[in-house]
Amino acid sequence: MAGSWGCPHEVDDRCSKVNNLPCNPGMKGCELAGRFRFADESKNERYWEKKAREQAAGKPKISSGTS
Repeated sequence: MAGSWGCPHEVDDRCSKVNNLPCNPGMKGCELAGRFRFADESKNERYWEKKAREQAAGKPKISSGTS
């Protein structure tokens, strides 16, 4: 099953939230940055920083369900 999403800030391939720049999910300022992992590892820096802060604060790590 395939899925897709639409960003409410993308208008005509431009990001209305980030200075009307070309839409690039995960770029700095994007509401997806740091919340999700991307196939392009260069966009995952904020995600890993957030996970490190959570672990340092003692929040439980979310299991992937595999052993």
